Amino acid sequence: MIESLFLVLFFGTLAIYLIYCSCFYFRFAFYKEPVYTTSFEPVSIIVAAHNELDQLKELIPHLIKQNYRQFEIIIVDDRSDDDTYVFLTEQAKAYSQLKIVRVEVTPDKISSKKYALILGIKAASYNTILLTDADCFPASSEWIQEMQKGFSSNKEIVLGYSPYVKKKGFLNLFIRYETFYTAFQYFSFALAGVPYMGVGRNLSYKKKLFLQNKGFGKHLSVIGGDDDLFINQVANRDNTNIVIHPSSYIYSFPKTTWKEWFLQKKRHLSVGKYYRWKHQFLLSLFAISGLLFQISFFVLVSISSSWEGIVGVYLARMIVLVLILNKSNKKLNEKISPFLLPLLDVLHTFYCVGMGIVAVFSKKVRWK
Repeated sequence: MIESLFLVLFFGTLAIYLIYCSCFYFRFAFYKEPVYTTSFEPVSIIVAAHNELDQLKELIPHLIKQNYRQFEIIIVDDRSDDDTYVFLTEQAKAYSQLKIVRVEVTPDKISSKKYALILGIKAASYNTILLTDADCFPASSEWIQEMQKGFSSNKEIVLGYSPYVKKKGFLNLFIRYETFYTAFQYFSFALAGVPYMGVGRNLSYKKKLFLQNKGFGKHLSVIGGDDDLFINQVANRDNTNIVIHPSSYIYSFPKTTWKEWFLQKKRHLSVGKYYRWKHQFLLSLFAISGLLFQISFFVLVSISSSWEGIVGVYLARMIVLVLILNKSNKKLNEKISPFLLPLLDVLHTFYCVGMGIVAVFSKKVRWK
């Protein structure tokens, strides 16, 4: 009886995995980015920064050197008490593209970062908004141009990729894998006509779209979600596009301790409970079915007299998984060894469910 139950669980969750592969993940693994033509519409780059003087000193030169015909850079100084404002004032004198918006006080019951971004977007001179963070840097001087290639007459949102810098150690490897997997998933869903999130480190949309949907109004008090909750609210199969050319990437430096990374991910994932119901269902079903597949496999190997067949099915699934992930891994210019993908996938499965539970019950999260 127990063996039969776990056999049903094993093959049932396997079926769910194959359905997700055919409906979503094959789309990105075998995706070929089309040849886009740039519209060269003027762009407003917006960065919200709180006490990030050193980071801005690194970022601004990268932005100034962008090879694009017409753009402005809006830095929102969000209540900084270091020398950020003095530095920005000097930079604004040197570079006519640079504008400063200063936040002295954030109104009660409003997320400080969302308030800063709202002021930045309202101050934008142009209809195309391009977002990144102060602690990031573009992969090339073609970043603006490549991201703008995703826009067309009906596309109002462009989702970009923002990997982490490669360093030594298992923590860095897992952070890079988790970041790659998140992008692999939201790109796959977007290609299937079910866009549900983007990342604010590399995201572009139209100011008109933001204002028409009252910006962050539906989740203004929620800490976080200035990127994924807004995209979850306004994105659809017709208005969203992806750009994955390596020149369009925005790099960021990962956390260096497990504690720092855990707190960062708890903040990021805590907004997932505000996603649309269908997105919560699809993401939760895949994560939970993956966990149950692993558990049922280990149980069946222990108790089943036909364990060789179970192992064979498990290995066949793993081969499919490695093929999909490795193709996607190369597509996003990552350098994660295919031999490590099976281990990372198993660890990531348990991580997703565990962090999902933590995030659902988390109440105290903050930006800065």
